[in-house]
Amino acid sequence: MYGDAATIRKILTELGDTWAIVGLSTNQRRAAYGVADVLQRFGKRIVPVHPKAETVHGEKGYPSLAAIPFQVDVVDVFVNSDLAGPIADEAARIGAKAVWYQLGVIDEAAYERTRAAGLDMVMDRCPAIEIPRLG
Repeated sequence: MYGDAATIRKILTELGDTWAIVGLSTNQRRAAYGVADVLQRFGKRIVPVHPKAETVHGEKGYPSLAAIPFQVDVVDVFVNSDLAGPIADEAARIGAKAVWYQLGVIDEAAYERTRAAGLDMVMDRCPAIEIPRLG
């Protein structure tokens, strides 16, 4: 329901290669760290977004989406559902083309707002799981 195959394929293959990953830090035990690695291997430029603004996988980090000084195509969100809505709103404000909420991250009101703003959106899915399915 929150990520039909056509939208998933579009986000992964057509909307651009710069992915801001909200919640990405140097903590290798966190899912965001491994997913960022998969995205890089798939040819995406990852942009860590975390209050610590750490460099991860060789990419400079930023404390917020608004602090990124270049165009972001997709915002991949690794935060609790109750914190995810404002991130989707900020993604629309910075001109992102899509928002991707990771497994377990669901905010139906944010989904409606984001789609109404013209962005593609997927919720409760993982690009590292979806990439191999592209064929």
